[in-house]
Amino acid sequence: MVERPTSPGPDREFLDLALATSGAVRWSLRLEDDVLTWTAGLDALLGIPGCGDTALRDALRDLIAPLIVSARTAAEWRDLDLEQPIAGEGGTQRFIHFHARRYHDPEHGDRLLGVAADVTRAHEERQSLTDLTDRYRLLVELSPDAICVHQGGVVRYANSATLGMLGTDDLGEVVGRPITDFVDAHSVPRMHERLRSLTHPGARTAPAEAALHRFDGSLVPVELVSVRTSWEGEPALQVILRDITDKKAAESSLRYQAALVEHVSNAIIATDGEARVTSWNPAAEAVYGISSREALGRSVDELVGAALCPSELLAQGGVSESLHRRSDGTALTVRVTVSEMDEGYVLVCADETARRHAERTFSTVIDALDEGVLVIAPSSIVESANPAAQRILGAKPSEIVGESASAWAMFDENGDRITTEDRPSMSTLHTGRPVNSRVVRIQRGDGRSVWLAVTARALDPEDSPPHRVLVSFSDITESRAARERLEHEATHDPLTGLANRTLVLRHLDAAVNSPLRDRPLTVLFVDLDNFKIVNDSLGHGVGDEVLRSVGQRLVRVTGDRELVGRLGGDEFVVATQARLSRDELAARADALLRTLTEPAHVDGIRLHVEASIGIVVSHPGDTRSAQDLLRDADVAMYRAKAQGRGRYTFFDVELRERVQRHMLLEQDLRHAVAREQLWVAYQPVVDLRTERTIGAEGLLRWRHPEHGHVSPAEFIPLAEESDLINEVGSFMLREVTREFAALRREHGGELQINANLSPRQLGDPRLHEVVRAALDDAGLPPEALCLEVTENALMQDATSAVRVLRKLRELGTFLAIDDFGTGYSSLAQLRRLPLDTLKIDRSFVSDLTGSEDVQAIVTSIVAMAHAVGLVVVAEGVETPEQLAVLQRIGCDQGQGFYFGRPAPLAELPGLDRTASR
Repeated sequence: MVERPTSPGPDREFLDLALATSGAVRWSLRLEDDVLTWTAGLDALLGIPGCGDTALRDALRDLIAPLIVSARTAAEWRDLDLEQPIAGEGGTQRFIHFHARRYHDPEHGDRLLGVAADVTRAHEERQSLTDLTDRYRLLVELSPDAICVHQGGVVRYANSATLGMLGTDDLGEVVGRPITDFVDAHSVPRMHERLRSLTHPGARTAPAEAALHRFDGSLVPVELVSVRTSWEGEPALQVILRDITDKKAAESSLRYQAALVEHVSNAIIATDGEARVTSWNPAAEAVYGISSREALGRSVDELVGAALCPSELLAQGGVSESLHRRSDGTALTVRVTVSEMDEGYVLVCADETARRHAERTFSTVIDALDEGVLVIAPSSIVESANPAAQRILGAKPSEIVGESASAWAMFDENGDRITTEDRPSMSTLHTGRPVNSRVVRIQRGDGRSVWLAVTARALDPEDSPPHRVLVSFSDITESRAARERLEHEATHDPLTGLANRTLVLRHLDAAVNSPLRDRPLTVLFVDLDNFKIVNDSLGHGVGDEVLRSVGQRLVRVTGDRELVGRLGGDEFVVATQARLSRDELAARADALLRTLTEPAHVDGIRLHVEASIGIVVSHPGDTRSAQDLLRDADVAMYRAKAQGRGRYTFFDVELRERVQRHMLLEQDLRHAVAREQLWVAYQPVVDLRTERTIGAEGLLRWRHPEHGHVSPAEFIPLAEESDLINEVGSFMLREVTREFAALRREHGGELQINANLSPRQLGDPRLHEVVRAALDDAGLPPEALCLEVTENALMQDATSAVRVLRKLRELGTFLAIDDFGTGYSSLAQLRRLPLDTLKIDRSFVSDLTGSEDVQAIVTSIVAMAHAVGLVVVAEGVETPEQLAVLQRIGCDQGQGFYFGRPAPLAELPGLDRTASR
């Protein structure tokens, strides 16, 4: 129905107007009775304009059904989102987005408030973007130019042309390897120099040349351009490469021809004694832009655009560098060498313009770098420092240039002072070998410490030592602090601040593998008793406070050299290498238990927490790993719980043998189905009114070739822990359906077979398919099968249980809750589960005749179960007195030793096998 506000006001009107303007519609669901309300425009939004309220309500309920299921278990004010497709006009498809929040209305109880809007256009735009991305990817992949992406120095992508250029068709041989694996060593420094200039997204280098290594060992010359881009959200570099083998060959040929013709590339000018030009070679024509015909006979200084007297230059040493001018006025930096000849002079003019320009460009780049750069002379004196170096070192140029490279105190990552000879710059100065990204800490003049990643290179490795050294360094103080924070977060429990499982294992592994180990290592595995009750009854917030308190108490009673960690949940570990006797360890465990049982006050609630402790001691020479020690301590802890909780137990030979048996049985269980060692025993289920057998429960048994009959209480948990339960459970279903189908055909009755489902089976998404296949293969009607699920399994995740049970119910099978009374559910909780039968746990039946309280409880369970339409079965009936009480209180069915023990199907008691004959 369309919502009518009970107290209209401007806020509600403005909200509805805003939603209507944007094409959105507001809706609401009262969770108590599933009443839906909505504002006008919902029919048009859902594509059914003018339909009645009933049809509109049904359509809306179908669309938001997943939200309703999630809302019933969601926290208040948690956002819930859902996008649903609906049919549009002309067979098109539209998409509606539902956004909702659960909240508590004091007048109307829990409600789900939501907004619905048409997001078809946004959906189409996302698809268009995907299509565009695919077209771009195809364009890059099919490009004739080689295109690759590297990030952090590692190749992340290479197209087909790149693979062909490198001489391979296997992408795996390229992606994931350092880019320098494919770049010739002579090209690497220039590559790094170019890449350092790419400081912002979209920046690109000028075309440059390099040599690449092919997989066949040859070199291929390439012309390349690098572009700053991103890959998976992080900065990266895209490189476009073109093979210039033919071009280089042509250039080589041209240079050879030019050398033959011109001999030299410098301008060679001959003059007479009066400095008038008598010879002007082609190189001079190129440098100055004046032909030989125009130059002959003219004054040389007129032609070069600067004062140039050969005799004076010769008197001053014969070499100079000065500014000349081309014929068009362009400035040239020229190095002039003069020699005297018979009647005049020969001038060799080398055009240094490009070199000087490159030097100025390089200087500008170095000054613009965020990375500090120092040039250190062979005497270890700093010759130059760029602005970034001054900023990072916190010093003025005068405080750096001219000073020794050892002027700043330097420390390694362990905090030890680095000697002068071991500094990166000194190592390269004396050996010429590079030092790459060594992490050091520098003590600045202002007292502040900074962490640096330092690289040192010899400016000319071909020179003899000592070398001039180029030192570059980046300030990694902040990134190192962030990395240390991440390391702490990765190795510490966020709730308690204690070491987590990763750090505990690392600590134990270091202790057991230390070559200098001479002390025992003791691990105390602490597990809280019945902690689940705290979470279930008081909430996870109180539970978290209890865990924090436990962690603080454990730290308080342990020494500085002992490790305290939280493995997860309510499991803690204390590890020590103190030399303690068995009695001293027992006293330590008692002290821990006393500390943990001290009352804790959380949110005004006084709580008592107990724990069980497993202790394992590893002496020098013990070959057990860190994982083994935790496992053995865990086994000992479970032994302590089995002995009554609130105590400690040492891991001993008996426990070790039990663990070994556990491991061997687990391995044998993996082959038990194939080796036909598993079989099904059947226990009759009896109608208590007529005491007639109406069915049976299938119970799995294991006949081991060496150990004989292995108890289900031992091998079923093994199957649960080792993920074999689905295979074993599937075998069980196939066997009981096959054997019982044959029995029904022989007996001719409407017998029903019960089969148990493990909690792990409920999590198998293929469970309903397994059940359906078993029924179909056996030819057993679905209504002849009743699947039993324990109460605890249902209560672990009630929402998922509802979904699984409904799918099983759709097959036509009956469903039962087993061991009722052992968990924390109520009949009110079970109302929403699609159940047919409730089985009362045998612990109630065993006390039935000796306790009026138990009789009253069982009577109430039967009455309430009948009130919600459930059939009640009593388990563990063993005496006539128990049967009489159950009949008197109206229990429907029973099973137990009184009616028959589990046996092969052929021996199932209570059946008239002549009835069908």
